[in-house]
Amino acid sequence: MIKVDHQPSLLSVRGIKKRFGPVKALRGVDLDVAPGEVHCLLGQNGAGKSTLIKVLAGVHSPDTGELLWHGERANVDGPQSAIDLGIATMYQELDVVDGLTIAENIFLGHELTRGGFTQRSAQVARTRELLNRLGHGSLSPHAEVGSLSAAEKQIVSMARALSHDIELIIMDEPSAVLDGEEVENLFRVVKELTSQGIAVIYITHRLAEIRAIGDRITVLKDGASTASNLLVADTPTDVLIRHMTGRALKNAFPPRPGVAHDAPVVLDVEGLGRSGEFDDVSFQVRAGEIVGLAGLVGSGRSEIVETIYGARRASEGSVFVRGAKLPRGSVDAAVSAGLGLSPEERKSQGLILGEPIFRNITLSSFARFAKAGFLDEGAEKTAADEQIAALELRPADPALPASALSGGNQQKILLARWLVHGSSILLLDEPTRGVDVGARAEIYALIRALADAGNAIVVISSEIEEVLGLADTVLVIGDGRLLSTVDSSEIDEHGVLDLVMKGTAA
Repeated sequence: MIKVDHQPSLLSVRGIKKRFGPVKALRGVDLDVAPGEVHCLLGQNGAGKSTLIKVLAGVHSPDTGELLWHGERANVDGPQSAIDLGIATMYQELDVVDGLTIAENIFLGHELTRGGFTQRSAQVARTRELLNRLGHGSLSPHAEVGSLSAAEKQIVSMARALSHDIELIIMDEPSAVLDGEEVENLFRVVKELTSQGIAVIYITHRLAEIRAIGDRITVLKDGASTASNLLVADTPTDVLIRHMTGRALKNAFPPRPGVAHDAPVVLDVEGLGRSGEFDDVSFQVRAGEIVGLAGLVGSGRSEIVETIYGARRASEGSVFVRGAKLPRGSVDAAVSAGLGLSPEERKSQGLILGEPIFRNITLSSFARFAKAGFLDEGAEKTAADEQIAALELRPADPALPASALSGGNQQKILLARWLVHGSSILLLDEPTRGVDVGARAEIYALIRALADAGNAIVVISSEIEEVLGLADTVLVIGDGRLLSTVDSSEIDEHGVLDLVMKGTAA
């Protein structure tokens, strides 16, 4: 890591403000980024990070404030002007085109041409140079992007940025869909870029990543910078959390009261398997119990939960709800029996982002609100309002589109949907992905409260600490097999990883 105490600024942001109608998205942001540093941008969902990124990328124009580039005032009035200035942005939702090759993606919109014709061979040669620069020379420029892993798609997005003459890359939650080894490779690439003098604005909700990769930190809260240019090495975590939330965050995981031994078994999975994905998985969940699935990305956790829900058809085994066997591969039967799934990719698989909050909440309960073949919108809104208040969803406006909410509040929409439906067995796949530390505590408390009310809950998380802190019982999954079923108080993170790495049942 570089010494940045006295580095001249590559980028300086002063007093940036931006509002959308009555909403003040940015209320005064200051930011300084030095050449060759990793500057971490931290803040709760809704703090203004996304709006600030879009201002720097030329998507939004600020209402007031100024942007200095190499000490000179700059006007970023569109995405192309940001690129021309030397700023490239990698959004969390990667904007690569699956049907095109790597080379075609990298030069999409700025093709190398001569005499009006695209120089495909020159693009392929330049692509090889860029991939080698990023340590991924084994990737073929001719490979179709749709065939690549999430980590490889990120490399394509980085290569596209480097195909321009850029000095600053903005990375928005780049590790969100990566496993541990892929994150380490991401860090290696970032360090290589900064060693070449390229600055990185790195946005993440994972404090451990900031410790591993960051040089300085700027914290946003309610659209304003509450702390700027904090040195990572000198700033304790509790100080960062106070800047983010305005309070110290203690006991993020709510206490576990324990599950009554006579509590009824409401979900019973017996010898469940799906060819090529997982085998012989058996476990039970009692009313009021939280069962957590721990394991590495690709271990089969999501596939198990989706098969229980009926979104995938089991090739062997059975699922019983309160003693009644569910037919294989039937989501309707699972939902009718009281199961509800919050999927891993909530934006693409769980929500209709353009629809209002109330409609997303009532989506699985239309029969309840239908009268003479028409939906009773008033009844929908009344039911949604009850859950919006109960879950403290913000903003509490049922007419807003789901896309207007932060990740934590979008997660609450999915929970509200199943509560309106009357579901009592909740399958939650990565319920805090992309959710900041403050909102996480709210989600944890909400999940615990739902269990305390008698609901049975199955939670998947890629963060082992989260599973151990939240669940009563932990299932350790590795390579599609159930390696251990253990009380969460009897195992730690080291124990989980030891089981996973050995790959043997305990």
